[in-house]
Amino acid sequence: MKAVILCGGQGTRIRDANETLPKPLLPIGANPIVWHIMKGYAVHGVKDFVLCLGYKGWLIKEYFLNYRAKTTDVTVSLGTHNDPVFHENHREEDWNVTLAETGEDTGTGGRVAAIRRYVEGDGTFMLTYGDGVCDIDIRKLLAFHKEHGKIATVTAVRPPGRFGEMRLDGGRVTEFNEKPQATEGLINGGFFVFDSKRVWDYLGGDRHALLEREPLQHLARDGQLVGYTHTGFWQPMDTAREYSMLNDLWSKGRAPWKTW
Repeated sequence: MKAVILCGGQGTRIRDANETLPKPLLPIGANPIVWHIMKGYAVHGVKDFVLCLGYKGWLIKEYFLNYRAKTTDVTVSLGTHNDPVFHENHREEDWNVTLAETGEDTGTGGRVAAIRRYVEGDGTFMLTYGDGVCDIDIRKLLAFHKEHGKIATVTAVRPPGRFGEMRLDGGRVTEFNEKPQATEGLINGGFFVFDSKRVWDYLGGDRHALLEREPLQHLARDGQLVGYTHTGFWQPMDTAREYSMLNDLWSKGRAPWKTW
């Protein structure tokens, strides 16, 4: 079972948080957000990843190519041609990460189509975005997908509120909640599951196609898209304010998405 992560967007809305890194590499604590997403899959046994690269993809390649050196003690013999000696293993040593160049201006649907060869032999593959964290139970999501037997499952979430909510009795405030989760309406939260044999006809051949438009709309019209409702924590990182909020939760040891 592979988890595909869309890591190619330019993240224009969060440029004020960091001008040099692609959004999947923006750190929450000491590690980039894409690492947090991958840890959330790995704790449920999904440790084979395909990252769809685009904007500044070489920086994501560098991060994973240098991962062992970044996370363990290493001895380097200067003036010789001996290989570096790594003194211990890191916790992610059983991960497999395929770093796939899918084009800088490719749409999300085009990116998925571009990595077909890496996933089509597995029967099923998972997919999510490289800029949001969640405490979803991946095993339950997969079981739900297998039970209904359709081509695609999308995780439905309630968007986090962006403003405080107050309840009034006359002029008196009886309840005040800072940025509550919305109580009505569901949106696409990512964390998809796809049938890797049947989904390709819906993706088509347009590399600029957006997964969220015609492919998913067509699947819905054909009755082949089912929603898995997740009522727990879900938070995208679309703005500098959300970036700061996620880092604040992590630094205080209150990160709901840390399930490992």
